[in-house]
Amino acid sequence: MQTQKVLDQLTDESLQQETAPGHWTLGRTAWHVTTAIKVIGSQSGLTFDGPDKDFPVPDSAQYIAEQYKKMTEAYQETVKTQWTDEKLQEVHNIFGRDMSNGALLMFVIHHQIHHRGQMTILMRQAGLSVPGIYGPSKEEWAKMGMEAPKM
Repeated sequence: MQTQKVLDQLTDESLQQETAPGHWTLGRTAWHVTTAIKVIGSQSGLTFDGPDKDFPVPDSAQYIAEQYKKMTEAYQETVKTQWTDEKLQEVHNIFGRDMSNGALLMFVIHHQIHHRGQMTILMRQAGLSVPGIYGPSKEEWAKMGMEAPKM
């Protein structure tokens, strides 16, 4: 839900915001977060439909946000229907290290958090408002008629 809030704020123009020259753009990071759900999930044998290639990057922010929503819903439904409590204990070699399916769920969450932080910085650089994730953002404090904490 928090990553969806970030993706919903992106604009087509903001997708071109670079981390630094020659590095990933905001669009590439957003599309990577979207496609990684299937890439990571499939490492444990989960199967569901959705994009699994993070390049080329779509040029529509709305499309990325819509695909992310579909991917998160598909992933949640797949975990519910393809895994049992016992399956959470199964261990697979994922990206070169042994990991239980339960740990894989945390890995997906941490991966989202990691890239969500990158995206919020790039959003600021692109001049976008950033949604509050763990509390109000600067813009949200103002909408509430309150002063944001001093910098």
